Amino acid sequence: MDKIGYIEIRITGSRGNLELSPENYDIREIISILENAENLLFPGDKRDRPNISYKIEEGSVKHILKTSIQFIIGFNAIIGQVNQVQNIDFLDLNTARAFENIQDIAAKKHYVFTIKTSLDNTNEVKLDKTTRYQRTDAIWADAEFYFYGKVTNAGGKDKANIHVFTEELGTVRIQTPISFLEQYDENLLYKTFGIRATGKQHSETGEIDTSSLNFIDLIDYQPKYDEVYLKQLRDKAKKSWLGNINSDNWLREIRGGYGA
Repeated sequence: MDKIGYIEIRITGSRGNLELSPENYDIREIISILENAENLLFPGDKRDRPNISYKIEEGSVKHILKTSIQFIIGFNAIIGQVNQVQNIDFLDLNTARAFENIQDIAAKKHYVFTIKTSLDNTNEVKLDKTTRYQRTDAIWADAEFYFYGKVTNAGGKDKANIHVFTEELGTVRIQTPISFLEQYDENLLYKTFGIRATGKQHSETGEIDTSSLNFIDLIDYQPKYDEVYLKQLRDKAKKSWLGNINSDNWLREIRGGYGA
């Protein structure tokens, strides 16, 4: 069994005249912390991540999340760097967004968050209403994208979206006008399409903020291997410049050019 460590997210503050404690800490706030903590530890694909166990303790409120020590060691390095540079632009998108969400809670509710690990001499980072852990807007630029893949879901009661499974990014969710889905006659599910969309892209790394994607257009995309078409292209090439080339002489000249 892997050795286990934990991260501790301690929250101090008050609810009205009462000091914050597990007894008056709302379940919705617990859910929010759990979602953000998962992204702090595992910003990428979560399907194969190790188990995370959880408990809540007094003092005022302590969230304890246990998982493999390997990931705790990595996260300890992250919070050490965040604390040192007082900046989150270098983080993976989901990790940076988790810090932003916690920063937003701290500012709105006047909470103080202290995040550390179970390691000896652990690093520690604090977020409160005076800190500014937000991504730099200038780094994220507006961009236009084309996503190609199979549509796995389409719709929504209030905010509609289309889910497209792509080879490069996995499943991408694109916010889509309800009016488009109402007017589209054919069934989109499990068919392959191209989708043109706008969104935010990191100007240095090229990373796409998939939470910012907005639908522009649907592209009928039916890739296929057309042997007849490819043969016509080959025949056309042979009749033109390729037909006048002696392959042996051409290879000899190429090799000679490299001192062979």
